[in-house]
Amino acid sequence: MGFYGNQVLPRALDLAMRGAGFACARARVTAGLDGEVLEIGFGSGLNLPYYPAGVQRVIAVDPATGARQLAARRATGRIPVEFRGRDAQALPAADESVSHVVSTWTLCSIPDPGQALAEIYRVLRPGGTLRFAEHGLAPDPRVARVQHRLTPLHGRLVGGCQLDRPVSELIAGSGLELSHLDTYYLAWPRAFSYTYEGAAAKLVAA
Repeated sequence: MGFYGNQVLPRALDLAMRGAGFACARARVTAGLDGEVLEIGFGSGLNLPYYPAGVQRVIAVDPATGARQLAARRATGRIPVEFRGRDAQALPAADESVSHVVSTWTLCSIPDPGQALAEIYRVLRPGGTLRFAEHGLAPDPRVARVQHRLTPLHGRLVGGCQLDRPVSELIAGSGLELSHLDTYYLAWPRAFSYTYEGAAAKLVAA
């Protein structure tokens, strides 16, 4: 990851993702969390203000050095944050060791989202949840066609971000069971903002 990916892009995303729509989604995704939480794509720590008091610790995973520098300024509050690891495809946690995993606008840029979801399944305790808000493939064929056309260029400009990933299908195929899913257009233009928001659980073995 070069200077652009490490330093420029994290700062641009920090500014771009502070809007009211993002804030409302962050509050819903983190509501009711407790115990130890692992957050992939921790970025500049924009989710931190929304974590409830029941969260005992956040394990932060993010590849960008610049994002960690920004996040360190926010990680001085009531919830301890441990920066541990850079790759969601190889999570730095033992099997069945965390209560929840949080992913907000992250699965779009992971080279192998299936592998990342397999890792999430591995580290979650039985009964634990993945909480997510992710943009991805829209159901409107006209919007989807635009997404397919724009994705190659968009990925080069925005850290590998793919506009057209079928997020709910990826999560459902991971072994996690979707317990809640809302879909909506967060903003305009629609090609960049079709959002999947919800939760998926690791079932307790019978």
